[in-house]
Amino acid sequence: MIYIETERLILRSWMPQDLSLFVAMNKDKRVMRYFPATLNEAETEAFYTRIQDEFNRYHRGLYAVEIKITGEFIGYVGLHEIGFEADFTPGIEIGWRLAADYHNQGYATEAAKSVLKLAKESGIGRLYSFTAKINSPSERVMQKIGMVRVGEFKHPKLSVDSPLSDHVLYRIYL
Repeated sequence: MIYIETERLILRSWMPQDLSLFVAMNKDKRVMRYFPATLNEAETEAFYTRIQDEFNRYHRGLYAVEIKITGEFIGYVGLHEIGFEADFTPGIEIGWRLAADYHNQGYATEAAKSVLKLAKESGIGRLYSFTAKINSPSERVMQKIGMVRVGEFKHPKLSVDSPLSDHVLYRIYL
C-alpha cells in the first residue's frame, strides 16, 4: 500500500523483498555510524517484525521509502512509538534511516515533510525527534522540517560513557 507520494519518492508498506536490502543497510558502518552498533541479519529481521507489528497496532509506522523512478528501496522514514521512559514520553517520534548512497540528497527531508503532513491529517498533535549530539546530518533534517530544539538528554538505553549517550531533542506541534 502506498501511503505517500512525493516529487521523487514513494513511502509505502514494506515488502518481503525489502528485507535483504534492509539487512545490507543496517550492516553498513556508514549508515550506522551514529548508532551503538551495526545490526546483523537476525537483529534486522527482528526490527522488521517490530515495524510490521507497529503498523498492525497503530496503522502507522516506519514507511519503506523507494525512489519513484526506479522503484529502488532506500530505507525508511516514518513514525514510531518512543520505546523508553523520559520526561517527554510517552510520545511519538519521527525518524529516518537511509542507505548511505542516498545521504545528502534531500530525500530524508522530502519524505519527513510528507510524514508530518500525514501525521497532522491523522490527528497527531505533537511529534518528537532525537539523535546523538554528534549526528549533525540528522539534526539538520529536524531543523529543515520545522522542528524546534527543546533540550538535551542522556539516552537511557546507552551507557553514560558512550559518545552517543548525549542526545538532542526536537519537537513540533502539528
